[in-house]
Amino acid sequence: MLVDRRGAVSHVMVGDARRIEMPDWGRLRAGRGRLRGLRCIHTHVGEEPLDRDDETDLALLRLDAMVAVETRADGLPGLAHVAALRPANRDGQGIEHFDPTPPSGLDFDFRDWIRAREEELARQDRTRAVGSGERAILVSVTAGRRPHDIEPQIDELVELAASAGVEVVDVVTQHRPQVDRKFLMGPGRLQDLVIRAFQSDVDLIIFDQNLTPTQARNLSERLELRVIDRTQLILDIFAQRASTRDGKLQVELAQLRYHLPRFAQRADVSLSRLAGGIGGRGPGETKLEVDRRRVRDRITRLERELKQLRGQREARRKRRTRREMPTLSIVGYTNAGKSTLLRALTQTEVFVADKMFATLDPTSRRLRFPQDQEVIVTDTVGFIRDLPADLVAAFRATLEELEGADLLLHVVDATVADVERRIEAVRVVLREIGLEAAPELLVFNQVDRLPPGAGAALAARHGGVAVSALRRQGLQALTERAAQMLRGDGPTYPAEPLRAPLEGARSE
Repeated sequence: MLVDRRGAVSHVMVGDARRIEMPDWGRLRAGRGRLRGLRCIHTHVGEEPLDRDDETDLALLRLDAMVAVETRADGLPGLAHVAALRPANRDGQGIEHFDPTPPSGLDFDFRDWIRAREEELARQDRTRAVGSGERAILVSVTAGRRPHDIEPQIDELVELAASAGVEVVDVVTQHRPQVDRKFLMGPGRLQDLVIRAFQSDVDLIIFDQNLTPTQARNLSERLELRVIDRTQLILDIFAQRASTRDGKLQVELAQLRYHLPRFAQRADVSLSRLAGGIGGRGPGETKLEVDRRRVRDRITRLERELKQLRGQREARRKRRTRREMPTLSIVGYTNAGKSTLLRALTQTEVFVADKMFATLDPTSRRLRFPQDQEVIVTDTVGFIRDLPADLVAAFRATLEELEGADLLLHVVDATVADVERRIEAVRVVLREIGLEAAPELLVFNQVDRLPPGAGAALAARHGGVAVSALRRQGLQALTERAAQMLRGDGPTYPAEPLRAPLEGARSE
């Protein structure tokens, strides 16, 4: 039975030795960071304590308490096992177990106890800073062969969350032989996640892996929180950064393409889910189809507008080509220092921020090399591992700026642990847009943060150049090498130490 805080029985369930059917919890939602106001009292066949299923129900349903009463062979009640959820604590324990005792020995006022527990939870809730952003728990579930580079991926997810203005409260990881098709993660880890989310009073859960519509719906229902995946997080960052009409159109198109297959999963449960046909048409189906049709119409309209923008960009590229002015396009992993390099090379004001995807729209500046050669330098949107396909497709109008480039300056953050993986992630995107054969010069940035000589050695190993865009080190070697490659002199690279700040280069 389920008993409320006044002591009244709200539900009675009859089951068997294997299971008990719980009522529909749709109308019994609990507030964020609060208990549900019901305690479950049930019997166990034989002298059995609380099992894993009891603890799972306690956590998932956020009950006030879970009570299991043993059934002795003579039909009389045995010991009563009681457990309840705990607020956040130093021990990291999510469930509190009381000493087993006969039901007649439970001598305490439950109303006073639950009032004290709720006050403790309320104090925990009030510790949130006023005006703070959304709080989230990050989750990463890997399957198959255990990865060796999970830490860089987690660090990247933390950086993405920070760029979106999210406060990371906790990080949960799990490795499984294979992912769960319904919940992605295993039941035990899911129970632990529910307790952590309850104790930490978070607003949303962010998964590093892309969720199927079914997984997203199931997790959201179990956690009673907003659940998003890595793609949604990146789309949100893009939506925050988009400032021009081009950028806003491309972000909206990517968001609509992502959400279209998820409309059915997010349909209101109060609406009819009947299938079509005679006697089977329901208002829910009609509403769902109307929403889908509106989204498809909007996608078609956005694609038409982006096609027009693509034509305008093509016309600008043709004008630059007629002037016979070479183009250098700066590409690279997000937050590698591309905009800082553009500003250092051209000595112009370009928006720079220590955030992922700070630049969405192409920025072009004119640069005159010391050899009196004039070129156009273009900064583009940063790439990232497993860049969502919808995002690549939506930003194709922007990425087409790279097609006319005579040389790609591939900027790499020399300080990260996974340099090779990030280089390959950028090259994967370049292959997807048909630029795998474009001339490329690796530019290892932020070498001033490495031990002396380490940056030059890294660049020499990859046939690139070492620079510090922030401190304007190695820029002359970069421009000389770029000029050599534009003239077709071959990919030679300087082996000498980093040079003084760029001299003779000026922008217009």
